Order: sequence, then C-alpha cells, then structure tokens
Amino acid sequence: MNRRTFLTTAATATATATLSPPTMAADSSPDFQREFYELRRYHLRRGPKQKVFDDYLREAWLPAMGRLGIGPIGVFSVMLGPESPSTWVLVPYKSLDEFAAVPGRLKTDSDYARNAAEARNATASDPAYLRVESSLLGSIRSVPKLEIPAQAKQGKSRIFELRVYESHSKTANLKKIEMFDIGETALFRRAGLTPVFFGEALVGGRLPNLTYLLVFDDLAARDTAWKTFAGDPEWKKLSSTPGFTDPEIVTDISNQLLRPTAYSQL
Repeated sequence: MNRRTFLTTAATATATATLSPPTMAADSSPDFQREFYELRRYHLRRGPKQKVFDDYLREAWLPAMGRLGIGPIGVFSVMLGPESPSTWVLVPYKSLDEFAAVPGRLKTDSDYARNAAEARNATASDPAYLRVESSLLGSIRSVPKLEIPAQAKQGKSRIFELRVYESHSKTANLKKIEMFDIGETALFRRAGLTPVFFGEALVGGRLPNLTYLLVFDDLAARDTAWKTFAGDPEWKKLSSTPGFTDPEIVTDISNQLLRPTAYSQL
C-alpha cells in the first residue's frame, strides 16, 4: 500500500467513525456534508530565511494551490503564544481525495517549481523552516463549512484565536462535539464568538481533540465576547448538565492569538 492510499484509507475510516451515534445525536439530518482541513504549523528560525519562507508561501505555494482550485487559505503569524516565530496555515479541502492528490499535482506544476526554488533548495544548515507539524480535521455539524470572516471580505483588520480542547477518550471528545452541535455553537455566535472553522482532529498530535478558530475585530472585542459568553445563563445551564461538564469531557484547553499575513485569504 502506497502513502497516498494509506492516508486516504486511514482518514476515511476515521472520518466515517466520527459519524457514529454519539455525534449524530445532535442532528440526525442526512444533509451534513463534511469538509476537511489541514492545519499546519511551520517552526521558523529568526533571520533572513523568514522572508524567504514568507515569499515562498505568497509567490509560489498559494498561487499553485489556487490553480488547483483549493481555498480560501489562511496564513497567520503568532500574536501571542509559544514557540515564536512560527507560521500557521489553514487549508480547506472538499474531500479526502482532494487532500491526498495535492502533493502529486504540485509536482507537475512548473510555475510552482520555479517560484519555490529558493526555499526548496535551502541547505540543511540554513533551512527555510525548521520543521512543520500537520493535523487533518473534519468539520462538525454546527459549523459544516469554513466561514470567511466578514472583516476579510471588507478588508478590515482582525485577529484570530486558535483553541484546542483535548479529551481523555474518543467518547468524551464526541460528547464535547455534541455539546457544540446542540447549543454551544449558537451561544458562541450570540455572544460575538464568531467561528471560522470547527474541526474534529482525525490525524495529528494531542488526540483526541476538537480544534477551532475564532475571529475578532481586536483584543477589546475578544474580551467583551468571552465575558458575554461566560455570563450567559443558557451557557451556565448547558455547561453544568451532567455529561457535559468540563471535568467529564475536557482534560486540557490551549489557545493562541494569531494575526493574518497581508496575503492571507481569511
């Protein structure tokens, strides 16, 4: 079995498993079409190669992905969080087949090869980036598709918050996803916690987890939205319901604040 077949088979099996009764309990409608996301984190080294890597994304990789019909793609720098400098990249896919086909399709793109040459030919002693971590995620019912921020459409400034909820078991992870699907997502929106995507981690580190990205105008808007959400009586009721309490289904929450690059499509 080759790498592409293995990735597609493994991810499909995992994605199918996530549509089991615990997830379906929130919404049994048959029209849920799952979208997939690759979330990458490139760890960089301070110095001139940061620009080389930035140029690679902007001038070579993003245009090549656009020629494949893939997007909108988000590219973010770390505003507040560990291991800086690093660059986060969010790529949406319509299917697992599309995800698996990208490496092979990029190999045949001569424009990509030419524009990416400087970064791809960097030496081991002076690399364009130190390493990359990647996760594959599947959308959840209450946020089935990636949502382009209104601020991006209007050309306005914005910040993002990337959050990861880890659980001690897959059962607990699915229960947290169900919690969002039956009410927490709606409460988020009401409070001003606007989602870009929600993804159940299928492949990657810190499994099982639920990962999501929120967008705000600025830090003040973020603080106001979280305070509004925390004080919502419906949230207090839902979060204290047996089976949905944090001690039962969440073992760790981590978050980072991100800024979009000038060429980010989100």
